[in-house]
Amino acid sequence: MQLDFTGRNFDVTPALKTFAEEKFQRLERRDNHITTIKVVFHVEHLSHVAEATLHLNGTEIHASAQDEDMYRATDALVEKLAGQITKHKEKLIDKHR
Repeated sequence: MQLDFTGRNFDVTPALKTFAEEKFQRLERRDNHITTIKVVFHVEHLSHVAEATLHLNGTEIHASAQDEDMYRATDALVEKLAGQITKHKEKLIDKHR
């Protein structure tokens, strides 16, 4: 799994990068077919936004989360992606029944 971090109007600190890498490892345990994850951090007025595009086997999953703290936004983003991965896997299982 390859992680790509980008910051718009925001400097991605090494602490934030390691925090996000640890959180995204949870997704890899959920589905080992993840090839790349592109994460974009940016600030809009007073809110911090974390967006990610996840590439699975021929599928893209996109989510974004917004909070007053970038770390909490990253947590919410990982939760949203985990739910979408679970939903995608359930669709594949139901398709093969």
